[in-house]
Amino acid sequence: MLTALILTPFVLAFGYAGVHEYLRFKSDGRATYGLVFDEETGTSYVTGIGEEEEAYDPEEFNPDDYNDPVTAEGTEESRA
Repeated sequence: MLTALILTPFVLAFGYAGVHEYLRFKSDGRATYGLVFDEETGTSYVTGIGEEEEAYDPEEFNPDDYNDPVTAEGTEESRA
């Protein structure tokens, strides 16, 4: 009984996610998910990727390429 009580929220969450994804699949078709990098904030997140977009490749990541709001105000010399 205690095990069922502990597992119920997880089962409900996974069930809800499964139904939600199934309904999305029925209305939009197959989706591609991947990691996307936001250069404005310097963060990455998982989201649906359109056919014309590319997924973020962590192998090609250069942390100096994104717009850091703190260092964006300074010059190139102040970064070094």
